[in-house]
Amino acid sequence: MSKKLIYNGTIMTMNATNQIFKPGYVYLEHDVIVEVGAWSEDGRMDDLKAEAAYVYDAKGKVVIPGIINGHTHLFQTFMRGVSDHSPLAQWLKEIIWPMSLAMEPEDFYLAALIGCIENLKSGATYIMDHHYIHTYPENDASVLRAMVDSGIRGHLARGGSDLAGEVRLRETEEQIFGATDRLLDEWEGAASGRIRIALGPLNLYGCSRGYLERAAVFSRDRHLISHVHVAETSEQIDTTMARYGLRNLELLNEVGLLGEQTQVVHGVWLDDGELAMIRDQGASVIHCPVSNMYLASGVARVPEMLRMGINVALGTDGPGSNNCQDNLEVLKFTACLHKVNELDATLLPPIDVLRMATVNGAKAVGRSNELGSLEPGKKADLVAVDMMKAHISPVHRASSALVYNANGNDVDLVIVGGNVVVDKGVCTWVDEQEILQRAQARINVLRAKLAGKYPVFADNE
Repeated sequence: MSKKLIYNGTIMTMNATNQIFKPGYVYLEHDVIVEVGAWSEDGRMDDLKAEAAYVYDAKGKVVIPGIINGHTHLFQTFMRGVSDHSPLAQWLKEIIWPMSLAMEPEDFYLAALIGCIENLKSGATYIMDHHYIHTYPENDASVLRAMVDSGIRGHLARGGSDLAGEVRLRETEEQIFGATDRLLDEWEGAASGRIRIALGPLNLYGCSRGYLERAAVFSRDRHLISHVHVAETSEQIDTTMARYGLRNLELLNEVGLLGEQTQVVHGVWLDDGELAMIRDQGASVIHCPVSNMYLASGVARVPEMLRMGINVALGTDGPGSNNCQDNLEVLKFTACLHKVNELDATLLPPIDVLRMATVNGAKAVGRSNELGSLEPGKKADLVAVDMMKAHISPVHRASSALVYNANGNDVDLVIVGGNVVVDKGVCTWVDEQEILQRAQARINVLRAKLAGKYPVFADNE
């Protein structure tokens, strides 16, 4: 790793004042940012160039902190585009569950590795993967191995459900908590601290009250993030009301699972009282606008959440309901969805959306002191986006260009923990083409296996 210099670009620090250096530089030593400032051709800058083992001229580029993808399901890379016109319940029964049950451990590795590559190449240096398919004991390790091999920072929320709609995906409490403890023993802090483990109760209609209460104690005792799907559809509210007489967030709060380390994923159908609970307990909301639109789940009250002081971060959600994991694309969807939903063009200016993807994401994963902005002492996680493209340039404001013009194909450089993992738009740690070819071969086998019972897999238009 040693010393690296990124210079001569527009540096968006995303610090407390959203300071921008144009042109500016970022100087890295090992896995930490040492200096950030204005660039000028003088003796001091010549010394930095001479000292650095790696020098990157960012002319025409905008350099930002690594994006934090607050919610995805990497295994769903094998399911994108199977069907683009199904509501959530049908989508689960006819696509997600059948493919999940057919996949083998190596499939989970390949799917996760492609997902990590896609995240890196679209500007995410950190992913929160909610993994809840445990058909083989090796599945979790397959996903984590992919994170390690790709070079990304990864947080695996070990999902679990004792009342899943697909009975073959259910687990007992002993299985769920025993497996999570083993992951903590074997993987927490792996790959020089890049790997973390969280607790991921699947949702509030697929988990018993006893399991949720035990999860609250388990996560609190081990100081773990609790990452839970909450109020994604209106039907989910009806389910918990019928079973417990409580709305989704009310149940989460009553069992003790709502606190500063809680990530409320989606939070589309929350009422005023539930929003107040989130604010008062200091939890974070992970907003996945593309998925909510794709599945027609509804529109989360994000502008109102932000006005209330709730921390809202962004996620792509899984490729099964997006269909990609383009983190830069999510920025535009976030802004546009809420403008049209409230018929207010003044909502969510670009810099606020960028803060959701960086600063707010770092807060959601409890790492504001290390990630989310380009400042001395923070981890050397950064992304350079090429602005010299016909669909972006000329640029008036870098924040606007990033949110409304750029997409994942414009990412030129990604550094994670001081390591160059994407260079000139190409992943440097893995052979991308070889992995894609292996994955396509496996998809062909799995489609043939499923086509007889599930016609959607037989469609080869």
